[in-house]
Amino acid sequence: METLYRIADVLLVCICGGLAGMVMIGAAAVLLPKFLDSMTPNIDESREIVRGNRAVAEYFGRIASSSILGVSVIIAAAVLGGILAVLH
Repeated sequence: METLYRIADVLLVCICGGLAGMVMIGAAAVLLPKFLDSMTPNIDESREIVRGNRAVAEYFGRIASSSILGVSVIIAAAVLGGILAVLH
């Protein structure tokens, strides 16, 4: 019976971690363009991307993807730590 409680705890940690991860990645996707606009006040990235400026589009894409991957790694480590804490 104790094994079933541990499995339930692990599932709970995974579900809560997944939900927290979705919220954090959504927040990063919303806040990142605003942050980049504040870091480069003389360049309007969205206008440059619409005009076909490939360098700005690649720069923006790389920054956005690297930040989302960074948040994902942090969330994965937190969920794994929660699982290990429950199982230990």
